Amino acid sequence: MSLSLKMEIDPVEDVTCLNPELLQLPEVSPFALKTTPLLVDDLFSQWLSLPETGNLVKSWINDAKAGTAVNACANFSNVNAVGSNSLPSMFSSVNAPPLSPRSSSGSPRSSKQKSSPSALGSPLKLFSDPMQEVIPQFYFQNGCPPTKELKEQSLSKINHLFNNPLNGLLIDEFKTVTKEVCKLPSFLSSALFRKIDVDCMGIVTRDAFITYWVDGNMLTMDVATQIFEILKRPGHKHLTQVDFRPILRELLATHPGLKFLQNTPEFQDRYAETVIYRIFYHMKRSGNGRLTLRELKRGELISAMQQADEEDDINKVLRYFSYEHFYVIYCKFWELDTDHDFFIDRENLIRYGNHALTYRIVDRIFSQAPQKFAGDVEGKMGYEDFVYFMLSEEDKSSEPSLEYWFKCIDLDGNGVLTPNEMQFFYEEQLRRMECLALEPVLFEDILCQIIDMIAPERENCITLQDLKGSKLSGNVFNILFNLNKFMAFETRDPFLIRQEREDPTLTEWDRFAHREYIRLSMEEDVEDASNGSADVWDESLEAPF
Repeated sequence: MSLSLKMEIDPVEDVTCLNPELLQLPEVSPFALKTTPLLVDDLFSQWLSLPETGNLVKSWINDAKAGTAVNACANFSNVNAVGSNSLPSMFSSVNAPPLSPRSSSGSPRSSKQKSSPSALGSPLKLFSDPMQEVIPQFYFQNGCPPTKELKEQSLSKINHLFNNPLNGLLIDEFKTVTKEVCKLPSFLSSALFRKIDVDCMGIVTRDAFITYWVDGNMLTMDVATQIFEILKRPGHKHLTQVDFRPILRELLATHPGLKFLQNTPEFQDRYAETVIYRIFYHMKRSGNGRLTLRELKRGELISAMQQADEEDDINKVLRYFSYEHFYVIYCKFWELDTDHDFFIDRENLIRYGNHALTYRIVDRIFSQAPQKFAGDVEGKMGYEDFVYFMLSEEDKSSEPSLEYWFKCIDLDGNGVLTPNEMQFFYEEQLRRMECLALEPVLFEDILCQIIDMIAPERENCITLQDLKGSKLSGNVFNILFNLNKFMAFETRDPFLIRQEREDPTLTEWDRFAHREYIRLSMEEDVEDASNGSADVWDESLEAPF
């Protein structure tokens, strides 16, 4: 016999018996096979490319070389009689080997096919029994339970701290548990104590603490989730401003950097208010006053709370808790609130920053375009609204500020700033420059400058996303409605530039608050020196809570 095996393909007359699934192809209709002969050639070519087919052909060639007789199925009917899923014979010679061995003899794979109910019975498509992998539980409705080792370590500390005749701790003794067992800031101690002492017995027993902290799986939660669960009220899925008041009261009562306020409860309340307003300004911008767990995790509040607990100088905690920052905000509000009714109107706000703002932007603020006022006095802004305004005005690089001013400039509320809208606000700036004998800059030139600074996706409008993607976005708003800062930007004060380079971690608000606190302190010192023991805060203030 020749060393090479010549195989000739018989014309496929009954192509409807082909099972395209055996060739691992998408399902092909019999009509397509009849009307497209080339498809049959493609099927055959793909069959030849299978690894099993190559091995089978090599075995035939070896048998041919050795002079061994090669057997094959006689015709289609013999092959189809074995099973409906087998392929028809594709060889003309009766001595051709079987295309798809299905019987108990002739193929080492037949035993596997019989033992596997899912097998199709063809060497063209073989599947081994899948390994059953056990996926461990990854979701726990009430939190992941602690490991045995972690639970034993915690119980050892708990037993040691609760080892007293009462088998429990009073609220003044509970701070050690909060710090050592829970690893939470100490000023959360009272809130945690009251969360466990639901019956207001004035004592938390060992068993009650274990039930809440260990059995309740609080032990394995991340710090943000632990604080969220402690602060939120029963039945609520969010935090409100009221939920933060207890921890601010304890911070004021225990922090060494705030002891000087203990004799002035009205300023303690104002400080607590300001801290809460700053927290919600940065972390909650939807305007509904509800702080979710996701927002708490995404913000910087947890790290700021931990820093405030470890740092004796509260002014070093620049995020939210700095007393100097509160002092600057409150003094600014007090200066504008000439009648001290704790509300300011348009004429009061227009004096902010030495009349830096235009009337048009102030009108937009009082139209409540950027944010609905918290107070219910028509035409007047309360302290909370002023905090939001001042933080936005003095740090236009932050996202809350960009959103605040974007809503002001977006007159039609369509989500884009057009040249016409920007020109509407810049017109007043232009008139003010003329009144001050300054060289006016035409809006066409200003618009080109704005486009160069922002580089928006579309040149005919600017979106909020465009502003957030540029480091010079704050200057755009200064150009449109703050003449003092616009001029400062044009002159590029080298002192301010050097300040920014010295400590790039500080925000615009941090640098502004530091400068203002020094200025206000110097003014107060001069006033005290000239008036003796003059009391700047000579008016009684009503505590908000």
